Amino acid sequence: MKLRLQTYKRNELTDYSRNNYIRLVVVDLDRSKDYPANFVCILPKNITLNDKHHTKFERKFGDKSLELAKKLLKRALRDESDGEIKAEIRKRLDQLEL
Repeated sequence: MKLRLQTYKRNELTDYSRNNYIRLVVVDLDRSKDYPANFVCILPKNITLNDKHHTKFERKFGDKSLELAKKLLKRALRDESDGEIKAEIRKRLDQLEL
């Protein structure tokens, strides 16, 4: 699997609170270069470190979830140019570092 984060910003949604319209989606570039054919799952805001895997991301990647999420977020932060999306990625990284 060649995993990457793909970011989506839904500006036309007026009923969402700030930053809730930014989606971080895990894609597999080995499947396809085009979304949604390469969709794996949405990156959750919180990752649990116990035996119960609540999200699809945690069920799919198991004990490697936290490490993988950090790696994907760091790569996305390096490649992203939009300021709002970078702020959301930094926020997610900070949450995972706690």
